[in-house]
Amino acid sequence: MATNILMPALSPTMTEGTLAKWLKKEGDAIKSGDVIAEIETDKATMEVEAVDEGILGKILVTEGTEGVAVNAPIAILVEKGEKVPDQAPVASRQSSEKPEAETAKATPVPTPRSEPKPEAPKSAPEAQKTDHGDRVVASPLARRMAEQAGLDLASLKGSGPNGRIVKADIEAARGRKPEAKPEEAAVQAPAPAAPKRADITAPHEAIPHSTMRKVIAKRMVESTQAIPVFYLSIEIEIDSLLKLRADLNAQSPKDGDGAFKLSVNDLIVKAAAITLRRFPAVNASFTEDAMIRYHDVDISVAVAIPDGLITPIIRKADQKGLAAISNEMKDLAARAKSGRLKPEEFQGGSFSISNLGMYGMSHFTAIINPPQSAILAVGAGEKRAVVRGGELAVATMMTVTMSCDHRVMDGATGAEFLARFKAIVEAPLSLML
Repeated sequence: MATNILMPALSPTMTEGTLAKWLKKEGDAIKSGDVIAEIETDKATMEVEAVDEGILGKILVTEGTEGVAVNAPIAILVEKGEKVPDQAPVASRQSSEKPEAETAKATPVPTPRSEPKPEAPKSAPEAQKTDHGDRVVASPLARRMAEQAGLDLASLKGSGPNGRIVKADIEAARGRKPEAKPEEAAVQAPAPAAPKRADITAPHEAIPHSTMRKVIAKRMVESTQAIPVFYLSIEIEIDSLLKLRADLNAQSPKDGDGAFKLSVNDLIVKAAAITLRRFPAVNASFTEDAMIRYHDVDISVAVAIPDGLITPIIRKADQKGLAAISNEMKDLAARAKSGRLKPEEFQGGSFSISNLGMYGMSHFTAIINPPQSAILAVGAGEKRAVVRGGELAVATMMTVTMSCDHRVMDGATGAEFLARFKAIVEAPLSLML
């Protein structure tokens, strides 16, 4: 029986991707677990494995095709000797969700016991709720997409059978701003819309957005609109940190498994991890129902790549030594720049660090990466005049600024966190404990 090979969802935020390369051709035999294609997502290029066995009968989506929706058929798998159909079969064993029509058919719709009396027309959301009790009827995919987009299903009109909300309704709603509740209308300001290409008349070159750039733009807008942020800055003397780094690097073996070369950022990651372990209120996320305090200290480190930015994660950073953090960070950064990170290596994290010191930036603020509650922006170490014992001296100073989610922490909590972080960096031997 012919089945579809579907575009997989390779990350929680993925709704579409680019089919970069087919590793199998039509007529090839495929076994479960065989790598059949490479998919470019918003974060990386990943290999796709076959779920079923059979013959690759027909390729529906050619290499290099962009914007292929998750769960869309990309090829047809047939059994040996079976005729290849001209188009994708309606059903698929590989689908992660039943087709909209099939799911709708399986969902029981209550039938009124008696003929209702005529009444005035209702609004779409109200009518939808009445027809199905107090429950908003939507497909699992639509619910997941609505949650990721921050959309209220009760405010949407479903175009599916019996008013069911389907994927197309969510995609259509993404371009509309949800109506504000009366008590919120006074404080909500409309988001400025990006200009259309037709509005730009000056000579220019139009460079199509990559999938990653689209996701970055969407996530950053969501972050700045939804999170009440305050900023805290502190200056830290790092001469002792630089000396410790030089001393440790001098003791590193020249080569072999034990070799390492510490960067300033490696020590910053370790210092932040130790501080987070002491301040669980910062190692946290806000949800509608509860405050989430993470058991592990997983630090996301911003890495610039050609198409944008990615944040590979040092898991349980507070439990790792400096050499382990350094070597792991170098490996993650190298694979991030080549697009070879695994999803679990960049998805999640409880706290972020962005360091632009290597570009000479003395001070900057960074945008929080939801659902995290804070990000630390690290500036360059610079020789500055300081006062010691009433006299002027010269020291290497570094400015760090933390962007904080006010729903998760108050100013005093953020200030205490940075004060402890400063104390650890200025007395870095504690990093060795």
